Amino acid sequence: MNFGLTEDQELLVQSVRSFVESEIHPHEELVERTGSVPAELGLEIARKCRDLGFYACNLPEEVGGGGLGHLEFTLVERELGRGSTGLTVHFGRPSGILMACNAEQRQRYLLPAVKGQRIDALAMTEPAAGSDVRGMKCRARRDGSDWILNGTKHFISHADIADFVIVFVATGEIDTHHGPKRTITAFLVDRGSPGFEIAPGYDSISHRGYQNCILRFEDCRLSSAQVLGEVDRGFELAEEWLYATRLTVAATCVGRARRAFELTLPHCVSRVQFGKPIGRFQGVSFKLADMITELDAADWLTLAAAWRLDNDMSANREIASAKLYASEMLARVTDECIQIHGGMGLMSDLPFARFWRDARVERIWDGTSEIQRHIIGRELLRPLGG
Repeated sequence: MNFGLTEDQELLVQSVRSFVESEIHPHEELVERTGSVPAELGLEIARKCRDLGFYACNLPEEVGGGGLGHLEFTLVERELGRGSTGLTVHFGRPSGILMACNAEQRQRYLLPAVKGQRIDALAMTEPAAGSDVRGMKCRARRDGSDWILNGTKHFISHADIADFVIVFVATGEIDTHHGPKRTITAFLVDRGSPGFEIAPGYDSISHRGYQNCILRFEDCRLSSAQVLGEVDRGFELAEEWLYATRLTVAATCVGRARRAFELTLPHCVSRVQFGKPIGRFQGVSFKLADMITELDAADWLTLAAAWRLDNDMSANREIASAKLYASEMLARVTDECIQIHGGMGLMSDLPFARFWRDARVERIWDGTSEIQRHIIGRELLRPLGG
C-alpha cells in the first residue's frame, strides 16, 4: 500500500475542502439556529456541485458519474465530514445500490439521479426493526402482477427532499436451521404514489438540518417493474451494495474530528494561564498527543479499508473496524476539545458543542458499535469454525 496521495488525489482533497469552506461553512450558523436548510440554498449547493463536476462522483463513468474509486470517494467523504451534514447532503452522492437497476429503471431512476434531476433516499429501519433487518414488519404481498405494500419506516434520512425511495420490505419467509426467516425485497417507490406518505420525523440533537422522516405505506400499489433486483433477494442486494456505507461514516467522522482538532490547536498556544500557554501544561499537551494519535489511526484504518475494496480484497472486518474506531474516536476528540476550551467550549459562539452533539449518532446509524464488534468477532472466528 502506498501511504502517499497522488497529485490527482491531493488536488481532489484540496478542491472538496475549498468547496466545503466556501459553500458550506458560511451557512452552518443559520442551519444550527433554525434547524433547517432553506430549499433554495440546498438547490444552489447542488447546482455548484454539478458545475464543478462533483455530482455523483461515486458512480461509474459509464452512467455519467465521476467514476471515483473507493479510496478517492473516501477522501471526498472525509472532506465533507468537515461541514454540516444538513448542508453537505446536497453535494449529491446517489446511492450506489441504484447500479442494480435494470435497463428500464436506469432511465427512470438511476440516470436522473446521476444528473441531479431526482434525489433518492434509502428506507430500511422500522420502529421494531433496527439492527435486526430480518425482523421488519413492513410487508408487500402479491396482487396479480402488482404488489401491495403496508407498514411504517422511520429514521429515514433526507426523505424530505427525496423524489423516490429505495424501500426494503418483507415479502416472504423461508425455513433455516436457525428457524424461519423473512425474505426481503427492495422496491423503488415514487414520492406522491397513492398510499405512500412522507411525514416529518423526530427532533434529533445530532445534525440539525439533516432531517429524518417517517414513511407510511397503506395499500400502496406497486408494479413488478418497481422491484429493484430480484424478489426475495433484497438482503443479498443490501449486503452487496450497502455495507461500504459504513466506510462513509468512518470517513466523515475523521474529517469532523480533524476540523475540531485543528480549531483547538491554536487555542492551546493563545490561551495563557499561570503565565504560560496552556499547551505547555502536561495535562493539555498529553490530550493533544492522544487526540492526534487516535485521529491518524482512524484515518489510516479508513483509507486502508477503502484501498482493500479497490484491490478486490475482502474488507468487511476492516470496514467494521474503521467505522467502530472512527465513530468512537470522534466522541473522545470532540469531548476533549470542549474540555480544553473550558466553559466557552459549551457556548454556541464556538462549534464544539455542535460537533459533540453530532458525534453521538455516528455510533448508532449504519450499524451500532455493538453490531460492528459482532461483525469483527464473527469474521475472526468464522474461518476457525467458530
